[in-house]
Amino acid sequence: MNASSKPSKVVVIGGGIFGVSTALHLARLGADTLLVNDGPLANGASGRSLAWLNSARKRSDAYHRLRLAGIDRYRTLAARYPDAPWLRFDGGLTWDADDATNEIAEIFDYERNLGYHAQWLTPEKIAAVTPGVDPSTVTPQGAIFNPGEGWVDLPSLIGRLAEEFSALGGEIIRDAGRAAVDVRNARARGVITADGTRHDADAVLLAAGSEVPAIVAKAGQQIEDATSVALLVRTKPIRHPLKAVLNTPRVAIRPMPNGGFALDSAWSEEEVSAKPDGSYNVRQSTLQGLLREASRVLEGNPVLEIEDYGIGPKPIPGDGDPVFGELSSIQGYFVAFSHSGATLGLIAGELLADEIAMGCRHPLLADFRPERFSTAS
Repeated sequence: MNASSKPSKVVVIGGGIFGVSTALHLARLGADTLLVNDGPLANGASGRSLAWLNSARKRSDAYHRLRLAGIDRYRTLAARYPDAPWLRFDGGLTWDADDATNEIAEIFDYERNLGYHAQWLTPEKIAAVTPGVDPSTVTPQGAIFNPGEGWVDLPSLIGRLAEEFSALGGEIIRDAGRAAVDVRNARARGVITADGTRHDADAVLLAAGSEVPAIVAKAGQQIEDATSVALLVRTKPIRHPLKAVLNTPRVAIRPMPNGGFALDSAWSEEEVSAKPDGSYNVRQSTLQGLLREASRVLEGNPVLEIEDYGIGPKPIPGDGDPVFGELSSIQGYFVAFSHSGATLGLIAGELLADEIAMGCRHPLLADFRPERFSTAS
C-alpha cells in the first residue's frame, strides 16, 4: 500500500453506487470527503442497471467470495429498512435456452457444491415456489431458483446514502462536468473540475464508470476495457404477482418499487447503434420486442407499456473481473471499475474507504488490483 498516513482530505469522482458508497464510508470513518459528479447523482450506469443481487452461475472463487460479502451487506441494510420498496430479497429464477448451450443441470450441481442456495424446479413446480411466471415458457430442462437473491433500485439507494453522507458533513458538487485527476510527482494531488476549479486532496477515488480506463490512461496507467452498451427499459406500473428476478434466454426482468418492471437482454443491446455525436439510437422494434419477450414469460401474458428507457455505456473491465484499489505507481490514486455495481456497491465502498483512510490492503480485493493489467504479459 502506498498510503503512509491517514489522508486529511479525499475527493471522490463519480456519483454512481461505487462513488457514493465509498464517500459515505469515508465520512463514517471521519475523513473530510468531497464527491464530484458530472451531473445529478446516479446519472450513469447505476441508473441503467438491472441491479440483480446475486452470485449465481460460475466465476472465480475470489469473485464469488466478494459477491457473497456484497449480498451480506445488503442483508444488513434490509434489516435497517425492512419495509423498503427499493430493496427486496424474493429470490431469482433462471432458465436457459432449449439447445446445446443449456447448462441448468451443471450449474445446479456447481452452485450446490459451493453451498449457494439453489433449487432445481421443473416447469410445473415453479408456481408453488415463486409466483408470476408462465410455466409454458420454461424449457424442459427446468429452472434454478435461488432463494437468497434479490434486487435493489440503485437510484433510490444512492439517494439515501447521499443523504447520510451530507448529514455527516460530506460535500457534494453536482454538474461539475468531466473532472481530471491532478497527478504530480507520482502522487494524486487533487481534482480539477471542468470549470478549472482545483480541489486539493491527499487521496482521490476515481469511480467514473466507463470513463475510468481513459482517465487513468492520461496518467500513463493501463486498465483493459471491454465496455459495451446497456439498454434498460422500464415499464409502466401494473398489478402482477412477480416478485423474483427472472433471467431467461430472451429477457431479464426485475420488479421496480412503483409496480413496473425493469427489462434488459443481450440481443436488444446488440441492436443499439452509436451515433457520430456519441449518443445512441434504438429502434422502436427493439423496444417493442423486449416488451413482447417479457410479456411472454409473465403469468397472464400482460400488456406492457414503456414508461422510459436508458441507454449508455456498461462498464466492463477487459478480463471481466472488478478493478478496485490504488494504482501501484501513483500514490493516493484509487480506482473503482466494475460491471457488478449493484451486488458489489456496498462492500466495495466499505473496503475502499478502509484502504484509503487506514492505508491497509484488504485481502478480499487481492485478485482485483489494477496492477494486474500493467504486469500482464
